Amino acid sequence: MQTRLPALSFPGSWAGAMAELPIPDLPPSRCSGRFTISTLLSMEEGGRAPYTPTEGSSCDSIQPTHLSSSTLCTRTFGYNTVDVVPAYDHYANSKGVDDPRKGRPSLADLHSILKPDPGRLHTPVSDLQQSNGLSEAGPEAELEGAEGEPGRDPVPEPVRFGWVKGVMIRCMLNIWGVILYLRLPWITAQAGIALTWLIILMSVTVTTITGLSISAISTNGKVKSGGTYFLISRSLGPELGGSIGLIFAFANAVAVAMHTVGFAETVRDLLQEHNSLIVDPTNDIRIIGVITVTVLLGISLAGMEWEAKAQILFFLVILVSFINYLVGTVIPATAEKQAKGFFSYRADIFAQNFVPNWRGPEGSFFGLFSIFFPSATGILAGANISGDLKDPAVAIPKGTLMAIFWTTVSYLVLSATIGACVVRDASGSLNDTVAVGSPGCEGLACRFGWNFTACTQQQSCRYGLSNYYQSMSMVSGFGPLITAGIFGATLSSALACLVSAPKVFQCLCKDQLYPLIGFFGKGYGRNSEPIRGYMLTYVIAIGFILIAELNAIAPIISNFFLCSYALINFSCFHASITNSPGWRPSFRYYSKWAALFGAAVSVVIMFLLTWWAALIAFSVVIFLLGYVLYKKPDVNWGSSMQASSYNMALTYSVGLSEVDEHIKNYRPQCLVLTGPPNFRPALVDFVGTFTKNLSLMLCGNVLIGPRKQRMPESHLMADGHTKWLIKRKIKAFYTDVVAEDLRSGVQMLIQAAGLGKMRPNILVLGFKRDWRTASPQSLEDYVGILHDAFDFKYGVCLMRMKEGLNISRVLQAHVNPTFETAEHPKNGTGSRAAPGTVDPTTLANEQQASTIFQSQQGKKTIDIYWLFDDGGLTLLIPYLLGRKKRWGKCKIRVFVGGQINRMDEERKAIVSLLSKFRLGFHEVHILPDINQKPRPEHIKRFDELIAPFRLNDGFKDEATVNEMRQGCPWKISDEEVDKNRAKSLRQVRLNEILLDYSRDAALIAITPPIGRKGRCPSSLYMAWLETLSQDLRPPIILTRGNQENVLTFYCQ
Repeated sequence: MQTRLPALSFPGSWAGAMAELPIPDLPPSRCSGRFTISTLLSMEEGGRAPYTPTEGSSCDSIQPTHLSSSTLCTRTFGYNTVDVVPAYDHYANSKGVDDPRKGRPSLADLHSILKPDPGRLHTPVSDLQQSNGLSEAGPEAELEGAEGEPGRDPVPEPVRFGWVKGVMIRCMLNIWGVILYLRLPWITAQAGIALTWLIILMSVTVTTITGLSISAISTNGKVKSGGTYFLISRSLGPELGGSIGLIFAFANAVAVAMHTVGFAETVRDLLQEHNSLIVDPTNDIRIIGVITVTVLLGISLAGMEWEAKAQILFFLVILVSFINYLVGTVIPATAEKQAKGFFSYRADIFAQNFVPNWRGPEGSFFGLFSIFFPSATGILAGANISGDLKDPAVAIPKGTLMAIFWTTVSYLVLSATIGACVVRDASGSLNDTVAVGSPGCEGLACRFGWNFTACTQQQSCRYGLSNYYQSMSMVSGFGPLITAGIFGATLSSALACLVSAPKVFQCLCKDQLYPLIGFFGKGYGRNSEPIRGYMLTYVIAIGFILIAELNAIAPIISNFFLCSYALINFSCFHASITNSPGWRPSFRYYSKWAALFGAAVSVVIMFLLTWWAALIAFSVVIFLLGYVLYKKPDVNWGSSMQASSYNMALTYSVGLSEVDEHIKNYRPQCLVLTGPPNFRPALVDFVGTFTKNLSLMLCGNVLIGPRKQRMPESHLMADGHTKWLIKRKIKAFYTDVVAEDLRSGVQMLIQAAGLGKMRPNILVLGFKRDWRTASPQSLEDYVGILHDAFDFKYGVCLMRMKEGLNISRVLQAHVNPTFETAEHPKNGTGSRAAPGTVDPTTLANEQQASTIFQSQQGKKTIDIYWLFDDGGLTLLIPYLLGRKKRWGKCKIRVFVGGQINRMDEERKAIVSLLSKFRLGFHEVHILPDINQKPRPEHIKRFDELIAPFRLNDGFKDEATVNEMRQGCPWKISDEEVDKNRAKSLRQVRLNEILLDYSRDAALIAITPPIGRKGRCPSSLYMAWLETLSQDLRPPIILTRGNQENVLTFYCQ
């Protein structure tokens, strides 16, 4: 039994309905909606031959396009088509591009003739039971199938964390630190509760803005491993991202040592109190620190799962210590605690501690702010393990902002509660009790029966908020729990940094932005753990622990973190301000102006904390930035810098259109007919020399042949030619067109090239050396191109070199005969050589040919023969060339025609004119013998040159001549030879003058003659150019402006 489906839609056939295509019944398990083309075409069992396009089909092409992937037919809209419905796998780049099951059909599959490729369309139907990129049974069935394969181990699932365990707890542990326990009570005493809250809120404002920026960036696309480095580099580009990634990883590694030393110092102090030092105070820190960081390394190497369990333990310890503290504040104070200044909650104490009481050298608002701010950092701990999160786009915003909220609440509550319970000064002596209201007792404690007047006046009090760093431990219900909290805060921060540094560094290593670090990028295990990165971090941490003195390095670490905050905020601002369509974060609660404010404030805080450390941080960033800019790594991440470049280019290009052109701002914008640029490097170098950083240069290539044949070559080679220009350091664009013949292709380029006011105004091409042996039609096309250029008001610049311009034979590539074919083309025609298929990468990496325009010219001369006033273009191009370093030592000489009896007057007139142009040309020569008759042998050579192109009509009437010239318009009649005799002899004489005066010049620039359109045969005009420029060793530039001024001596 067979069923009949609606007609199979073969793209490319736009007319009527096609015959219905019968297909056999398929089992239900196979009717998922997608079939291979081979399934629909292989019908031999039923006696039907596979479908093949008929020769007369309108879909036929000279070179049918094969399917680029295993194309699927979908019964989605009631008929079969090679189109597919939208699917996740079509946009995800996690699979290889050659995966036949994941790609959508190419445009050629839909638009060109459908022709099955037997070698690529044999995938069984059972392999293609897909719907929107997913199998019917779902991913679980696929996993089970993989596990069931014999001889193949199941791939273990990597450990992934949610927003609570992966981000919120990790960030909270990294934010909480020693300052919370040991410095916040002291800051409250100095600044008062009001200003302490202001300090906290100011710090949190910066971190909150940064948290919002992180949330926006992390939800603008899929986030992979690499954390802060990944976010910045993929947003701002490799230059800033790479520099921040390296210093951020290093800062985290050193922070491991800093937090470990903080823990070791606390343990050392406990040992000192019990007289149980191991060796001495300094070496004890080293011993305890090394042991501690080794244990932390072991936890990290055990895997992210064990590391997360350790973080949970530390989190619980800190929570218990907080509860212990809060319980202690409501327990009635003992006499011992009262002697140390604790009296439970008292409104009087709260009122006194509400206002500031500055003491000591650090007793200032910004001094205390610089001490507290590092305790608000640590918000990047969750983002740094982005590769280990189940859904980074959800976990990073939610976890980071919740961590900021809860830690802020804890800071505010702690400062307010301890400020309401403890006085600023207390002696700690139980003998300082006094009756309430006793005379001579000063201070708030007198109301509670304690007299701390003596130690307050002598500034010798050992206890109280202003003097005793362990006030939290004293207030708490059970002091050792606060010590445990300090241990938990330091160890959790050290562990978070120990994990963050290798994760960030691993991503940086994989991107290969810097040399010699790729070794550390290798991952191990199901989570791709950076074991080598862990060991490097361990070594760095050990090195700084052994110093045992981190007071100098700690400010630099804080500045490196602040650098990261500034760049994250700037990344968010920059991505928003560029209005790129690709900036679509799903997190909407951010502001680009708030992000800019956060970036600016982060920089200001850097200098407020430690100005010299800020300078060091900026210096390191600038150095690393300069290195990446110099190396130009081959990466493309779609950064906002690219979007900004586009915006600037668009804005300025549109702005140019609003301004009228002025002669003072004239720039020679060149359309250079190079063909493939690597075929004519001398022409490219010549124009690139005087247009670099000055004006537009556009390399044009005409691909001759049928569009369907040449379009694939155009798409394939354009990128390779552009990379070749970049490698040669030529600042130019490349463009090509496909045309049936040379002249029509150049007409397209002349009319369509450029944008707005950035359009070419000069056509530059090489001299056609083989014009005598080339096909007559190519000769007509070549001269016709010059006429077309003048018709479109272009200036024209022809370049001729003795050795020729085309080096395609040297490159052993097929010649594209756009303007000049190889002297001996292998196909014998020289006009339609087959296009070569060269890999673009090979083209870009090929050895660069050296030319005369790349070498120092020394003290030679640039000779300008300004024979006709073309508007000054003949003068301007050599002037621009002479401004370049390689041509700077050349002396420029100007030659003009004149009469022998008026040489001095004419020379003074030209010198005066040139001085008004301010070109710096001071050497002017008058050519009085320009009208002399050339030597007979040179006249004879010219006559022999044009002899093969003459009609030899014997001065017949015009009608007879036109009839004889029918089909060969390049032929020269006897009348045309006679009419143009004087002009022809002028070219012969000029060649003699060039040989006499400029044989040893570095470059010759001369105004060529113009052949009148329709009156001067192309062969005669080419004979003039050949005669004028023959036998000259230096390059000769035949330049003719469009008769409009390009120079002016007015200032407005």
